[in-house]
Amino acid sequence: MARQQLLMYKKTGDRGRAAVKLSGNGTGFPEIPAHITGKFCEHLGSNIYNGMHAEILRNPTFADFPFGGGGEHPDGGVKFLCDEAAIAEQIRRSAERLCWPDPRKLVEAREDSLAHFWIKEGPRDAVRVSPDAAPSGGRAQRVETSAPGQGVAQWAFLPLHRVRSYRWRIVVRSPGLKSLNVSLRLAGRKKPAAIATAKGLAGKWKSLSGTLDLDASLPPDALYRFVVSAPAGGQFVIARALLYPADHVKGADPDVIRFLKASRLPLLRWPGGNFVSGYHWRDGVGPVDARPTLPNPAWGGVEPNLFGTDEFIDFCRAAGCEPMICVNAGNGAPGEAAQWVEYCNGSAGTPMGRLRAANGHPRPFNVKYWEIGNELTGRHQVGWTTPAGYADRYREFAKAMLAADPSIQLIACGAPPLFWREDWNTRLIREDARILRSITDHILMGGRIAPSADPLHVHRDFMTLPALYEKPYRALWKQMEKAGIREPRLAITELQLFGRVGAPRKGEKIRLAQEKLVNPATLAEALYATLVYHLSIRLSPFVEMVTHSATVNHGGGLRKERERVYANPCHYAQAMFADFAGARPLPMRLECAEETAPGVLGCIPKGHKVPLISPLAAKTSDGSILVSIVHCGSEPTVRLVLDVSAAAQCSGAEITTLSAAVPWAANTLAATEAVVPRRETVPAVSGRLEITVHPFSVVQVRLIPGRR
Repeated sequence: MARQQLLMYKKTGDRGRAAVKLSGNGTGFPEIPAHITGKFCEHLGSNIYNGMHAEILRNPTFADFPFGGGGEHPDGGVKFLCDEAAIAEQIRRSAERLCWPDPRKLVEAREDSLAHFWIKEGPRDAVRVSPDAAPSGGRAQRVETSAPGQGVAQWAFLPLHRVRSYRWRIVVRSPGLKSLNVSLRLAGRKKPAAIATAKGLAGKWKSLSGTLDLDASLPPDALYRFVVSAPAGGQFVIARALLYPADHVKGADPDVIRFLKASRLPLLRWPGGNFVSGYHWRDGVGPVDARPTLPNPAWGGVEPNLFGTDEFIDFCRAAGCEPMICVNAGNGAPGEAAQWVEYCNGSAGTPMGRLRAANGHPRPFNVKYWEIGNELTGRHQVGWTTPAGYADRYREFAKAMLAADPSIQLIACGAPPLFWREDWNTRLIREDARILRSITDHILMGGRIAPSADPLHVHRDFMTLPALYEKPYRALWKQMEKAGIREPRLAITELQLFGRVGAPRKGEKIRLAQEKLVNPATLAEALYATLVYHLSIRLSPFVEMVTHSATVNHGGGLRKERERVYANPCHYAQAMFADFAGARPLPMRLECAEETAPGVLGCIPKGHKVPLISPLAAKTSDGSILVSIVHCGSEPTVRLVLDVSAAAQCSGAEITTLSAAVPWAANTLAATEAVVPRRETVPAVSGRLEITVHPFSVVQVRLIPGRR
């Protein structure tokens, strides 16, 4: 069946002028899915813990901390470091990144057998530490003190801009001490800023909790120290130490929730990413103190299982978005995935539904979207497989999961159709068409870039990249239809700029410094993501969702530093494009010059051309007309004439522009609103508006109804 074309393009030679003319009323096109502006999160770095999660301390379960060392295990996942010098260097770098003082103390503490991120409170020779066993297995920390005030501590910044009350909880026992002191102190000071007594200590394990209230006069941006200390010489064994701001939202950071609600986040994908291929969901449900702390096989470090299925659903409900779960099809089993479906969606009368109810959630979560595996095409993935292997796995997982809930929507792990040369997608479609509905792709292109590359050439290449996907995506769509798949769909479940500066060759001229490399934190990510949104709508209804990478501190989205949360430019672009949810696209004619890819990215053919301006228009259910515009080049400023006379009557338009002088402009902790949307109103004359589109800009136009 022939499909209507949304964009008709005519090349011109004038780079300073462009014209867009709307036509039709949008009735011939499907509604724009709300899920186009979704997000993705996984257990990587500070994306969830010390990101989305409100708990402040690091390694709060005193775990043995394996350091990821790069390279791949034969069965997939990361290799862990064994070299002590390399581990010490990682500790020093992490302390620098966290703005903690004296990394030597962290290195020495680990050498003495204190869990990573913790230091001794008291002289090194006076406080003795050793590994011990936690009440449910795993590692705990034994601490022996020789004088009052000695124990263990961790540096921490606090969200004092928002709240002055903090709730602590420790799981601890002692063969002799009857109490411990829990305090917060300004770094470099011995006198506590706030102190509480953990009473009732005994030889058996106890969970003790309390509140620390900080005076309003204390500096909000200072570094503090969280301390658990003994009131006298003796010993205690501590398995957990947790510190939450009193205003947390069921464990979630309230600032993160506020930003995501404001952006009208529609969908959140979890728990991976690479992490999911080694994740077993039963580890993350039930009483939190009984959950194991395990190595993170995908990224190194540990998984304390403080944020599992119940916490994810609570987070989605607080943010007002729909949950999407990616299951472990790496070293997980079909029956395990089916039980996860039943845990989320089964009635309280089913075995897993009863478990969910016992964990405090009697009503089903009703999770609709389930993705079977993540990037299993590659050896970087725990439990990676071959095209034939995945076709077999998908059948087994689909059969088991649909038996648990036939109403769920399954999404298969695909291979990138732009560059993949094996028959992954072809074999999957051929063998599993009867039970196949949707296939994923991850737009994570860029790779290593020569240091001699012009920074603006890198940006221009990235701006031309999304257009390369249209042809292979249309071919995949046709292939799925030809195989008999009814209403085939594509899910872009990871998306971000992915370039890295390569090592310089001898004598090579250096032009591309890290500070001028466009990356997910920069304005370029906002333009890049919006171009993918435009592509997705041009392919409607084939593309059913985009879950951009990621929520906090991993890729583009939000940043959380020193317990302060602020937005990257792409967060604002996603919030702007959320206006298009449910609208119907309008066909248009575009006249403008072309932009040519310089070809400094290895994935871009040199000379690849796209229109200098990328537009998309739609009509909302209330009759409003929206137009999204991206400038794909590095010059010049374009005077764009927008003719809407055939689609609507208007007196003018509200113009929202996200822009900066360079594409690597970014928000920082010191300047959190350096790149934010700016708004203005422009008049219309006879259904025509003239809009100034600067380089490095995303522009959104909302027509004001009326005659002029």
